[in-house]
Order: sequence, then C-alpha cells, then structure tokens
Amino acid sequence: MFVTIGGVRHHVVAEGSGPVCLLSAGLTLGWFDWDPVVPLLTPHRTVVRFDRPGHGLSAAAVAPPSAAGEARRIAGVLDALGLDGPATVVGHSIAGFHAEAFARLHPERTASLVLVDSSVEEHARPPRAPAVRTAAARAAGHALSALGAPAALGPLARRAMVRLSRTGGGDPAPAELVRRCYTTSRVTRGALLEYASYRAVAAELLALRERYELPCGAPVTVLAATAGGRRWTARQRMLALELGARFREVTPAGHLLMLDRPDAVARAVLGEDGPGASGEGL
Repeated sequence: MFVTIGGVRHHVVAEGSGPVCLLSAGLTLGWFDWDPVVPLLTPHRTVVRFDRPGHGLSAAAVAPPSAAGEARRIAGVLDALGLDGPATVVGHSIAGFHAEAFARLHPERTASLVLVDSSVEEHARPPRAPAVRTAAARAAGHALSALGAPAALGPLARRAMVRLSRTGGGDPAPAELVRRCYTTSRVTRGALLEYASYRAVAAELLALRERYELPCGAPVTVLAATAGGRRWTARQRMLALELGARFREVTPAGHLLMLDRPDAVARAVLGEDGPGASGEGL
C-alpha cells in the first residue's frame, strides 16, 4: 500500500498480528531486505515495513533527512496505519539513528528498541555548509541519471553491495524487484542525499541524547555483526553501554545481518535468548 507522509508518497507493507514491530533498513535498501525475518515475526507481531523517500518503491525525496524528521516519519507511518500503541522499532545501519531518535522523541510510543549493526558516530559534529553538501548530492544524482547510470549499473551495484555485506551467499532479492527499484534515478538520488546528510544526522542524534532520555522500561538491544572486525564490534559494545542496552555479537554475520542471521534479529525483537545467547554471542 501507499500512504502520503509530509507530502511524499511512501510504500508501506503491514502483515501479521499482535504487538507492533516496525522495521527500517539501511542506506539504499528496500522493504524486501527484511523478507527472511518477517516469517519469524508475523506469528507473534504486526510487522510494518516501509521505504524511506528515494528508496524501494517510495517517491523521490524532497528534502534532506534529519534525525527528528525521520522520527516523525516513523510516527507518520504508524499513524497512517492507525497503530498508535507502543511499537518495537528496529533500525539497521543508518536507520539505527532514526530508530533511536524515535525512541527519544516518542517515548510513549516505544515498547522496545533493536539496533541491527547500527551506524555509530561517537564524536560527530554538524558539517559546515550543509546546504552546499545537499546541492552537490542533488547535482551528482541528476548527472548520474542523465548519463543513464542507474539503468545501466543500478542492479549490478546492488548485487555487488549485498555480496560484499554478507558472510556468505548472494543477493536473495527477486530480480524483478531489483530491476524495478534500482534502475530508477530516484533511488540513486535518494541514496546520495542520505549519504550527504549522514554527518548532520549523526550530530543531531548526539544532541538529542543530551536532551531526551530513552523511555524508561523499554528494553534496548544492540546486535553487532562480527564480520565487521574487532574495532567495529568494540564500537558496537560501547554503543550498548552508552544506551544501557543488551549487547549481542552475532556470528557468522555480515553487515546485512537480517539476511545472514534472521533468527538473531527475530529473537532480539521477541525478547528471547536462544541457544548460545546467554552471553554476548549468538
């Protein structure tokens, strides 16, 4: 289905029943990248997936993202579906920033928070001349589109990115969906706009941490893919300490943890510790 939020048409998928769980994927990814996780959750949860502007099947982005803006977007998706009760919010990679911002700005609507190999920026500062960065991203997007790069290279770039971000296996996404999304200029432009705004969003989130507490009584879990290396795992562990969260190393798993280990993501959402999960490993 499609809903309009902030004047932009968003693609949203909702299925299952029970308490609400919202899944938000990382940069350039679409709703279908959660496909391995969804069947593990729908017997127990109402699972909501959506594409941010310029991603998946949603319309092109009209403004650069912000942490507070993405928190409002999540709230808008839930509102559009008539889901006003507390939700478990799951953010992967850059969407970890958005999920945490939602929890801080909408504590009454947050049942729990799960960060899946989330982006981490411990000392981010607002970039200089953000308008210039945005303009450059837009110009690059238009130039690539004019050259036909999305149509020629989009699906190949997607397949390569997925292979490099997993510990094994290729891209399970259907070829038709990959072509439908990644040959479009809006996905290229949306990705460039999010990338150009990355530092600003990270710095904004650090500012939100100083002003707004995480909701009391809402569990937080940080899942770290061990393929990122020791330094990355250490940064994820420090993020968990900062947030007072449970920390789980997931192995074997690459950055696209939802594809490599959907079981670990599902257990985190459901608040379950499976075999071998009593310590830090999964």
